[in-house]
Amino acid sequence: MKVFVDECVDWRLARDIVGHEVQTARQMGWSTITNGELLALAAKEFDVFVTVDRNLSFQQNLPAFSIAVIVLRAPSNRLADLKPLIPELLACLPGAKKGAVAYVGV
Repeated sequence: MKVFVDECVDWRLARDIVGHEVQTARQMGWSTITNGELLALAAKEFDVFVTVDRNLSFQQNLPAFSIAVIVLRAPSNRLADLKPLIPELLACLPGAKKGAVAYVGV
């Protein structure tokens, strides 16, 4: 599965998403692109968009994009807060539905 990690997620988390082809916004050169355009670009190359942006589903019409969105919910976007979510994220990836949002964490 091809996984895109949003720029608001610590890029080092990508190393823990094992068994998948993972790229970060920084690696793709997409760090300054806004959400709507970013989702459209990511949908062309990736299966899943991983973010910590809880407002994304309210700001964008996700069914219009052919990419699944997984929102990581943690106290902060610091690596130490996100790493404990990796097992749940890995379990969520295979069932992620394009055009829908899934939540990982509290």
